[in-house]
Formats: sequence, C-alpha cells, structure tokens
Amino acid sequence: MIAALPPPGATEAALSRPRTVLWILAGALMGLSLAASPGAFGFTELQDFPLPPVILAAAFIAVGAVGRTDLRRLGLMAALVALGCAATLAAVHRPGIAGAAGPGLWLQVLGLWLAGWLTVDGLARVDLLDPARRRWLDLGVAVAFGAFVLFLWEVATVGFGVPPVLMPSPSAIGAAFAASVPVLWADFVQTFLHAVLIGWALGCAAGFLVAIAADAVPFLRRGLLPLGNLAAALPIVGIAPIMVMWFGFDWPSKAAVVVVMTFFPMLVNTVAGLAAAGSLERDLMRSYGASWLATLLKLRLPAALPFVFNALKINSTLALIGAIVAEFFGTPTVGMGFRISTEVGRMSLDMVWAEILVAAVAGSAFYGLLAAVERAVTFWHPSFRGS
Repeated sequence: MIAALPPPGATEAALSRPRTVLWILAGALMGLSLAASPGAFGFTELQDFPLPPVILAAAFIAVGAVGRTDLRRLGLMAALVALGCAATLAAVHRPGIAGAAGPGLWLQVLGLWLAGWLTVDGLARVDLLDPARRRWLDLGVAVAFGAFVLFLWEVATVGFGVPPVLMPSPSAIGAAFAASVPVLWADFVQTFLHAVLIGWALGCAAGFLVAIAADAVPFLRRGLLPLGNLAAALPIVGIAPIMVMWFGFDWPSKAAVVVVMTFFPMLVNTVAGLAAAGSLERDLMRSYGASWLATLLKLRLPAALPFVFNALKINSTLALIGAIVAEFFGTPTVGMGFRISTEVGRMSLDMVWAEILVAAVAGSAFYGLLAAVERAVTFWHPSFRGS
C-alpha cells in the first residue's frame, strides 16, 4: 500500500501553526503587562511608556492572524521589538522600579522575549540566494541575538536588584569601561600585544619548523608526537610559576608560557597535514623526478595549509588564556590577569567584566583575522568551494 503524499504547502502550514499561536501569545502578554501594572491603567510601573506595549500587542497579534512572515515583516518586527526593549529599559531604570519590578514589567519582558525569539528564529530561517546578502543577514542575526541577551541581562539584574558584587549590569560594566580606558589599554598592550602575540608567533613558528624536521626524519616524528600528547596535558598553573622564576615577572615569562602552550598543537597539526597529501599525487611527483624539497613546497605544504590554519586558530585562543592565567602568578602592576585578580579582591566586579570584555573582543578579532586569511589563502579547499 502506497501512502499518499501531503498536498504542496501542507508541511509549511503545519509548521506555521505553532508559530501563529506563539505570536498571538506574545501580543497577549504585552497587553496583560499593562493590566497587571499596579494601578492598572494608571500605569504606575509603565506610566510614561504605555504606547509601546499597545503597539507591540497589536502588531504581534496581527502577525499571528496573518499566519506567515517574510523578510520585510520580520524586519518590521525586529524594529518593533527594539522599540519595546528601549521602552522597557527606560522603565526598569526608574527610581521606583529598579530592584522592585512588579508583574507588569515581567509580563512585558516575557512577551518581548517570545517575540524576539520568533523574530530571530525567522530571520535565521530565511534563505537568500545572494551570498553577500546572506552574510549580512547572518551578521544581523548574530548581532540581534547578542543584543537581546544583553537586554535580558540588564533587565534581570536591575529589575531584581542583583548586588553588583554578584553580577553587575551591562550598563555598569559599560560605565566602568568608559571610565578606565587608559588602564584597559595599558593592560591590553602588556598582555595581548606583548605576551600573546610574541608568544603565539614564536610557539607556532617553532612547532611548524620542528614538524618539517620530524617529517623528514622518521625517528623524530615517532619520538616527538608522544611527548606532544604529554605536554598538552601539562597544567598552566604548574608551568607558569616555573616560567616566572626563569624569565622574571615581566611579559617574557608570560610569552614563554604561551610558547609552551602553542608549540605542540602546531606540531601535531602540521605533521598530520603533511601526511594528508594523496598517494596518487605523491606518485605523480616521483614520476616527474621531483626532489623531497620540491614535493614539500609544491604538494605537501599546500595540502597541509588547512591543518596549519586550524592550529593557528586554536592557538589564538590558547595563547590569550595562557597569558592571562600566567599573570596570576607574578607580574608588574599592569596586565589583564593582574587587573582581574586585583579587582576581584576589591569586589569590583564591573572592572573585572570590563577586562573580560577587552579579552573577548581582542580574542574574537584575532580569530576572525586568521579565519579571513585562511579563506583567502585556502579558497581552493572543499570547505570553501560551496561558499
């Protein structure tokens, strides 16, 4: 017996029904947020901001009634959700609300969360044929998701009155960042521009050169790779004090820790990449009488580039972690790790989060730069052909 196929569009309609209900639910929550405010329509909680919830409730219910969303509707919903988030932030920071928010505000936040989730999920499902527009849309989805997480963080910490010593709000972290730019810049120069970049470059270069030697001399390969597995298990807290005793309290000791952490990932990945060239290609090079060096430069190193870039990207994050942790064990009065440990002792968590923000932005930018260089250099690789 052959099962009948569903009519065209039936699957999409079945998938859209739950989303329709959720859009209507988001609108209902926005409407209930006004009725649940103390004093009902006196708007004791939201007295200066009653219009955005009304607009959002009508818009969300209208989208649910239509039952379908395209890119333009999703863009309009994103703008309306942003308007609601701005009004909610303004309301939660009012003197009578901060730390004592009532059910009306939380219903509004719940409605905005539901609508924001539906909007971001809908944008993520949009499939554009133009690669450039697709990348811009992906970037927009990521930015919208991150901004909404910050919104929920701000509303939760301010609305519940969370003590700053436990979890400061993003606005407090931003204020600490703006007030401490010279200090943060000095820490960035000490940790990232000195310890991280120099240690990363030395460790990766040493690992790459030793991998070339290990590939040429088999007994080195058999002896070094087990040592690489052993060194990968060494704890940072064990080697950092040793490096401080050897190289002093300034950034060279932190760079030495980074060299130890980045050497063996580069060694292992490069050795694996040099072995990735196919046997047919190697036989072809031999049939042309190519030397070991010619085979290495024209066949095996290009085949190993994806592995090398993989190690470079892995080491970019390991280097930052290693340098910051190494600064916990002795450093001049400057550096990201020194600042984090000092400000934790002073219960100044907003400054700690400001340092974390600097580290996160620097590490992400470094990783993104390496990914862009990889894309430009290894555009021929199958992982990039489709895009």
